[in-house]
Amino acid sequence: MAAQNKGVSKTVRVGNELGLHARAAARIAELAKLAKAGIWLSKAGEKVDAASVIDILTLAGHKGTRIILSADDPADADTLNKIEDLFKDNFGE
Repeated sequence: MAAQNKGVSKTVRVGNELGLHARAAARIAELAKLAKAGIWLSKAGEKVDAASVIDILTLAGHKGTRIILSADDPADADTLNKIEDLFKDNFGE
């Protein structure tokens, strides 16, 4: 039986006034598309594909919202860190 990779995750908060709007979602999706495996955003039990701008927008992430970032493959931890940095920097806004 082959060993399965365990994913990695981290929690962030939306800090910018405009929340997860289209430009912010596009920046997340751009990074997520570079991953080897799936990158996901979750809020209150709803999990969406981080490579999809539309999926991200459906989370309705307002300022203060807690978001869980997760990667299916630990090799994508760097991508997850870059997405976390976007949140920490309030998407440059």
